[in-house]
Amino acid sequence: MILPIITILNPILRQRAKELSLEEIKTPAIQKLIVDMKETVIPAGGVGLAAPQVGVSIRLVIIAIQDKKIALINPEIINFSWRKEIAEEGCLSVPGKWGAVKRSKTVSVKAQNENGEVIKFKARDLFARVIQHEIDHLNGVLFIDRSKRVIEEEAQKI
Repeated sequence: MILPIITILNPILRQRAKELSLEEIKTPAIQKLIVDMKETVIPAGGVGLAAPQVGVSIRLVIIAIQDKKIALINPEIINFSWRKEIAEEGCLSVPGKWGAVKRSKTVSVKAQNENGEVIKFKARDLFARVIQHEIDHLNGVLFIDRSKRVIEEEAQKI
């Protein structure tokens, strides 16, 4: 089921999301939420989606790049590269706005998969950027908080 995406005025987007226990991860409700979020992200025009963006304040994100959709539960970045990169970002919860955001080019991540198993991996470039953006959502941070200059879509057309 495609889920509605909440926008910037909703206070859930500014809260730190709750960690999930292994028992919670395995519940039918969380497993259905994972499926629904995977079904929602691409039609919504995104490459990532955090549970707070669909009104559920838990530490769950879906990353959808290179024809793959992966669920990361309780994700944390355990290492940031010293090399940074500035690139334009937008957000499904902040429609019509864009901004240049400085992020690490590579990150090392520890999370749980949808079965609750601990996974560790390195992410680079767009994959790393999306993970950082989505983990920010889990901490109540939006890209507009990190961007030095936010541009409205109408202003870009000029």
